Amino acid sequence: MSDKTEKSEAEKSDHEWQGSLSAEQYQVMRQHGTERPFSGKYADCKTKGTYVCAGCGADLFSSETKFDSGTGWPSYFQAVNENAVEETTDNTLGMARVEVHCNKCKSHLGHVFPDGPQPTRLRYCINSVCLDLKES
Repeated sequence: MSDKTEKSEAEKSDHEWQGSLSAEQYQVMRQHGTERPFSGKYADCKTKGTYVCAGCGADLFSSETKFDSGTGWPSYFQAVNENAVEETTDNTLGMARVEVHCNKCKSHLGHVFPDGPQPTRLRYCINSVCLDLKES
């Protein structure tokens, strides 16, 4: 397929996303759901590497920025670079939160909160089902 006709991940149809993700991944990544706390495979993971988007493979977070937030979800104090994720306001559940999306395929990943460790004071609280780990 040439670059001119190749469909970007963000342009996939809903049917295409359902075919390429597990039911749980689809519910979280495309319907803005969440996995149960302490249930995800990366919540307690200490393996070194880069966490990539399960939807498109884009680099998102480094194990070097992962920390134990005690929340039950993998948490990071920064993304791999300033273009890896995008943030939008989420007003569901009667409160304003900052939702985090993969910048490449626009999949919902989780939320970011201003209560993380130095040097950023941020806590990217990310669903494990949204991630794959490329070990280093």
